[in-house]
Amino acid sequence: MSGKQIFINELQEGQRIDELFLVAGSKRLETKAGKPYLIVTLMDRSGEIGGRLWENVDRYESEAEVGSVAVLRGSAQSFRDELQLKIDSVNKLQEDDPRVDLADYLPTSKRPVEQMLLELQDIIDSLTDHDLRQLLQEIFQGETLAAFKAAPAAKKMHHAYLGGLLEHTLSVTTLAGRIADQYQSVDRDLFLSGALLHDLGKIKEFSFHSVPFDYTDSGRLLGHAMLGSEIVREAAGRVAKLSAHRLDQVLHLILSHHGRHEFGAPVVPMTIEALLLHHVDDIDAKVNYIDKLSENVGDDENQWSDYQRPLERFLLLHGSPEEKPKTEQPAGKESRAVPGKKKEKKRDKAKTGDDSLKQQTLF
Repeated sequence: MSGKQIFINELQEGQRIDELFLVAGSKRLETKAGKPYLIVTLMDRSGEIGGRLWENVDRYESEAEVGSVAVLRGSAQSFRDELQLKIDSVNKLQEDDPRVDLADYLPTSKRPVEQMLLELQDIIDSLTDHDLRQLLQEIFQGETLAAFKAAPAAKKMHHAYLGGLLEHTLSVTTLAGRIADQYQSVDRDLFLSGALLHDLGKIKEFSFHSVPFDYTDSGRLLGHAMLGSEIVREAAGRVAKLSAHRLDQVLHLILSHHGRHEFGAPVVPMTIEALLLHHVDDIDAKVNYIDKLSENVGDDENQWSDYQRPLERFLLLHGSPEEKPKTEQPAGKESRAVPGKKKEKKRDKAKTGDDSLKQQTLF
C-alpha cells in the first residue's frame, strides 16, 4: 500500500476497504449481552464517516488512537440510510510513516494562502488612518500572522478548515468595504479594521495543529471575542499615538460582533460600524455553510437538504452553474482587491462564511 487511494466521499455501499483514515473519535461500548465493541469516527479531507468494530476489541482498541492515521480493513455498509464502515481490523501508523501525507486528512482552504496574505496587506495599506494602520501592522506579523493564516474559522459550522479564518476574514472585510462605499456615514477605516480583527481571538480559541480541531481551555472559558480584544489591547500599547477612544471603538467591534448576549456577545452593537459588522459576519457565515451543503448537488440542479438545525429549516440547494471563461489578466498585472477603495478600482470577488445556536448566527 503506497499512500491514501480512496477518500470518504468516494465510498460505495458494499465496497471492501483497505485504506488509510484519520481517527477523529473512538469510544468503547457494550451490547446488552455485555460484549464490547468500538464506535469510531473517521475522517479525511473529503469528510467524515462512522464505523463499528465488533470483534477483537481488546486487540484493536489501542490501535484506534484519536488523532492518529490508521489502516482500516472492512466494508462500507448502509445503516438507517447512512453509510458507515464495518471494521475488521485497525492498525495505527507512526507519524513518520512515508504513506502518511497530512494534506490527505487536513481540510484546507481552496484559496492560495500567499494570495490571501497579499490581499490582507493591500487592505491594511489602503487605510488612511495612520494609527489604525500601524495597529494592524503591529498585530499581523510574526507568530500571530503565522497562526492567523493557518487557523480555521470554526470547529465545524463554517470555514472549518486550515486557512478558513483568513479566508472568512477577507470575505467579511471585502463586504465591509463595499458597504462603506455605499454609506458615507460609515467610518471606513474603523469598519475595515474591525472586520480584519473581529475573529482574531480564534487563533487562541482553537487547537488546530492536529485534527480533529478542538477548543483550547482558554477558548472555552473566555471565547474568541474576549481573547481577540486582549491581543488587540496588548498590541495597542505599542502604538503610541492611538487614542484611548479610538481603541475603545475597535474593541467594541470585536466584543459586539455576535450581535446579542444570547449569541455570546459581551456587549451588543452600539455604533453603526458594529451593527453592520455583525450582519456582514453572519451573512458570510451562512453563505459558506450553505455552499458546503451544496457541494454534492449536481451542476445546475436543485435539491432539498435535510433539516438544518442551525437554521431551523430545510434548504433548497443549487448546484454550481457551469463556470464562464475568465478574462485573462496581462502577465504581471493580476489585480488584488482593496475593499472600499472608493470605486477607482474594480474588486475581485471574494469567497465566503461561521458556528451556531437556533436560527441565529453561525459563529
